[in-house]
Amino acid sequence: MYKSARWFAVAMLMVVTCVAVTAQTAPAPAAAVGYFDKAQVAEALKSGPVMYDGKIFRVQIGLRTEAGQVEFHTKDTDVFYIVSGSATIITGGTMVGGKPTGPGEIRGTSITGGVTRTLAEGDVMVIPDNTNHWFKEIQKPVVYFIVKEVTGK
Repeated sequence: MYKSARWFAVAMLMVVTCVAVTAQTAPAPAAAVGYFDKAQVAEALKSGPVMYDGKIFRVQIGLRTEAGQVEFHTKDTDVFYIVSGSATIITGGTMVGGKPTGPGEIRGTSITGGVTRTLAEGDVMVIPDNTNHWFKEIQKPVVYFIVKEVTGK
């Protein structure tokens, strides 16, 4: 009985994986492809962070030269890719001084507890929704891409 259940679970996992891969690899129209050359990326860094705003994700570019506020998103997952610089980030823990700033968005002044990490060039961090995160210190100005899953928008 146990062996049959295990094989059934493996078979179901394979079916779900095949369906997910098929859905993700369905051809998109050429016009739907977003391309940004280095001049456009440089301009986005100067003028505004959102480079692409799609149905399920948004691509932003960020520049941090000083510590920020604690952030908490109820619906958005953030994926950071650090292009250059280094910073200390704290995730999790308990937000201090939290105040709503918009639908599903809370900002605070600090975090007690949590996990402290140093982010540097080439690092990637995935911050699930409902997770406090805070760029506490900037050692060298940080340029980073943010892919924000926004299915809740």
